Amino acid sequence: MLKSYDGNIRKLLNSSGADYKKLKLKDNLPKLSEAQLIDMLNTNGNLVKRPFVINKSGGLVGFNEKEWADFFGL
Repeated sequence: MLKSYDGNIRKLLNSSGADYKKLKLKDNLPKLSEAQLIDMLNTNGNLVKRPFVINKSGGLVGFNEKEWADFFGL
């Protein structure tokens, strides 16, 4: 999924979620390594932006109607 977003792990974070706010990630993100962020995403599913889909051609997170239509060829 990171490859689909040019390695920008922040694109995978649910920044409007309660856990994101509770952990004060807006302020703490610059202090965290990529490995720490990946671990947080692996252990706390609430931090993952949804919807989330992966196939052999790439992946998408969040909902943008045009992006999803293009992705699925609709």
